[in-house]
Amino acid sequence: MLFIGTSLIRKPIWVIKLSQVKIAIIGVGNCCSALVQGLNHYENIEKEDISIGLQNPSLGGMTPSDIRIVAAFDIDEDKVGKDLSEAIFSGLNNVPKISDVPLTGIIVSKGQVLDGIGKGVEDKIKVSNEPASNVSEILKEKSTDVVINLLPSGAFEATKYYANQALHAECGFINATPSFLASDPIWAKKFEDAGLPLVGDDLMDQVGSTALHKTLLSLLSNNGVQIVETYQLDVGGGAESMDTLDRTRKVKREIKTNSVASVLPYKAEIVAGSTDYVDFLKNKRDSYFWISGKYFLNTPMKIDLKFSTVDAPNAGSVLFDVSRAMKLAMEKKLKGAIIPICAYAFKKPPKMESLKDTKEKFKAFIEENC
Repeated sequence: MLFIGTSLIRKPIWVIKLSQVKIAIIGVGNCCSALVQGLNHYENIEKEDISIGLQNPSLGGMTPSDIRIVAAFDIDEDKVGKDLSEAIFSGLNNVPKISDVPLTGIIVSKGQVLDGIGKGVEDKIKVSNEPASNVSEILKEKSTDVVINLLPSGAFEATKYYANQALHAECGFINATPSFLASDPIWAKKFEDAGLPLVGDDLMDQVGSTALHKTLLSLLSNNGVQIVETYQLDVGGGAESMDTLDRTRKVKREIKTNSVASVLPYKAEIVAGSTDYVDFLKNKRDSYFWISGKYFLNTPMKIDLKFSTVDAPNAGSVLFDVSRAMKLAMEKKLKGAIIPICAYAFKKPPKMESLKDTKEKFKAFIEENC
């Protein structure tokens, strides 16, 4: 894996490509850990077995090896000042270690705390006493293309702070959190006025419960089944699940419920969202689905199933796609909320569209901007 940076132990190898995407990470949590491990694992996708798990091994002429992490920010004493390869396995991070990541030369910088720590984890995280860094200056110094916001759910003020830092540094911004930015006309206008692209909000998992729920309902509805009632309840471990339960349960439920409801051409009783935190699940997530409907001759049908995943890796492939798509947007000087990317990769885009339409429009966007 190749990173751009400096190391006190050894100098990383430099390979410069015109198409490389220079990204900065806000929040070195489990999703960041999976992303960094993924960049290492998928460095050489010419081998067929290596590309397993990628939605788009090549996108816009770029492969995962063209994605370069140039900066990372956190507030946890266990992560600040460490090489990124060590920080991703520190603190409350509990995503499985799948790839041995070599030293990157990227030292995690101290960010601003603001509302970045929820009550559920405040007694488990010790804030670094290092002075907060000048985020926008670091972004400029590293010639960052795109900032990826991976802050915990509920860090609304911190999300806005980093979005402003990206604006000052003239970077695109990817909001993976349920804080409303791309779907907020005011923030979309800020990025439009600055001539910069913005995408969000609330990243869609690669094999997430919301996408699966929507697919099942769409399949049944298209086959003439009248959906009467359905729910999707998620139980997870890890700091993100704890933060969600503590601070954004209501917001996440609203986002997920509206997203699921969008696939039906009629109203039905729908509930979707996080319900509880279970410590021993660690970074795993269990989702429970129940669907009740009627088909020919008003005959009743029910589906009752359980779906289990490891949470953080679900973001990796999607972030690979969004990062590369945002590079194209930056090169083409696109500005404001980029609708095809938002609809393809996020639960709360500015405009909700069908799963089929989002895939087709994203593909068209990539082809038009290559």
